[in-house]
Amino acid sequence: MTRHIRRFIATMLAIAALSLTTSAAMAQNYTGNWPATVTESQRDNGAYCISLTDDGSYGWPHSGEAVLNGQENPYGGYFTVVDGLITVTFTYPSGEGDCCAYQVFTARASNGHIGKGVFNYFGITDIGLLTFGKKSGCNL
Repeated sequence: MTRHIRRFIATMLAIAALSLTTSAAMAQNYTGNWPATVTESQRDNGAYCISLTDDGSYGWPHSGEAVLNGQENPYGGYFTVVDGLITVTFTYPSGEGDCCAYQVFTARASNGHIGKGVFNYFGITDIGLLTFGKKSGCNL
């Protein structure tokens, strides 16, 4: 009987450890609004607010919809975190008969935190430095 009790306790401890590990991993997501500051750009210097919904909907565990400055973009906004880099992309019509122009924010990202990176606007070719602030750091 004592052997069965020990085995039961060991099993319960293993289940508890697994559930705590899973909870910690789920807590490290990117859902929320993030202040993003662009500097050293020709046309797009300034403060932005990027809202992310981290639900895995774009094929990676950390991916989903993105909204820039609280405005829904009819052409879409999305993000992915792959190998420690977050890429947030917003697509716009180019106005020149081409498909699209892209506004892309790329930075280091790990454990639910986003750091510094690069801003690109493809379509008018503009590049700048990018710094993300703390999660929930901007108001919409």
